[in-house]
Amino acid sequence: MLETIVSRDNMFAALARVRANKGSHGVDGMTVDELPAFLREHWPSIRQRLRDGSYRPQPVRRVEIPKADGGVRLLGIPTVVDRLIQQAIAQVLVPLFDAGFSENSYGFRPGRKAHDAVRAAQGHINEGYTWVVDIDLEKFFDRVNHDKLMGRLSRRITDRRVLRLIRRYLESGVLINGVKVATDEGTPQGGPLSPLLANIMLDDLDKELERRGHRFCRYADDCNIYVKTRRAGERVMASVGEFIRTRLSLTVNEQKSAVDRPWKRKFLGFSFYTRRKGVGIRIHPRSFEKLKEKIREVTDRHWSVRMDYRLERLRRITDGWVNYFGIADANEPISKLDQWMRRRLRACFWKQWKGAQARHSNLVRFGIEDTSAWELSQSRKGYWRIARSGILQRAMPLEFFERIGYHSISGRYSVIHV
Repeated sequence: MLETIVSRDNMFAALARVRANKGSHGVDGMTVDELPAFLREHWPSIRQRLRDGSYRPQPVRRVEIPKADGGVRLLGIPTVVDRLIQQAIAQVLVPLFDAGFSENSYGFRPGRKAHDAVRAAQGHINEGYTWVVDIDLEKFFDRVNHDKLMGRLSRRITDRRVLRLIRRYLESGVLINGVKVATDEGTPQGGPLSPLLANIMLDDLDKELERRGHRFCRYADDCNIYVKTRRAGERVMASVGEFIRTRLSLTVNEQKSAVDRPWKRKFLGFSFYTRRKGVGIRIHPRSFEKLKEKIREVTDRHWSVRMDYRLERLRRITDGWVNYFGIADANEPISKLDQWMRRRLRACFWKQWKGAQARHSNLVRFGIEDTSAWELSQSRKGYWRIARSGILQRAMPLEFFERIGYHSISGRYSVIHV
């Protein structure tokens, strides 16, 4: 297996994937763009060390990503060389393990995505399973038991060199303030191997839920089990929680886990709502709020940048958001979001038009009659109130924003949400 991993074709495919993913540097400071030149000189010796078992990965670089609940998600960024090797390993292991994974597992698998999990959940609810056991695993990636994980890997991998290399990646440590800290448990989020190792570790949970006949959807460490009554949900929560603790040596986050109605919970950024013809998919309010936080940053009128740059930043943010949330029913809230965004942009324009004379001239240029233009340009009202005025809305209607390169979310969303 190791020879397949370090083969020319596999390594070239891994290199193309790492370069496409880009990403930040590791502890050695080497960037993705510098990797090809480095490999031309050093790959033969690295390959030999991989073959004879003397290769040792460098520690990962610790990065803290703020979470919506006020905590942080700890990422471990490997060096680009180690990302390349991990990607090469993953390309060989994924076909070996993926075929045996549960049909109810959707995260980080070929041909599957979050939308599939959300639609499957919708199907379970519409079939009468209207209570959800929402299980949150506490710091899953930080607490995976190495021995249990290696035991599961050894069921399918016979090449001891590959097992030893993966163990070294698990134990490579984290560099914090220049000091290497050992990692006795966990698999660092941030490396190409982590998603696969997570699915391998949690496959036993999937198989146990299937053996019990449960309806469920799992996406990485986010697992929702659908039942018909609250009492059944409470029994499942207790028994599955015990299985997770005893068999997987993991911990259920009691504060974030719950038995509740699906439309009161968040699943992969989505939620559900009741309607006449079954249950529909909606966007969870927190997902809207996270988008609004990003928009507030880009449309901050105190940020002195060119308007075309601001609009391009907005487009990039909203394009990705629309592509992800396009499966949900959200025409009305998105229409309100568009109105709010245009109001913020009008406030930015008003801020840029410094002085009554400049504001008057621009309003006239945009078709406002002279008297009304003078009246508004002399106003002492704040930017936010001015941005809502009928005069400024007439000066900068929807067509104006389309003309300058801002395309409404509603228009793009209606095309995707078919």
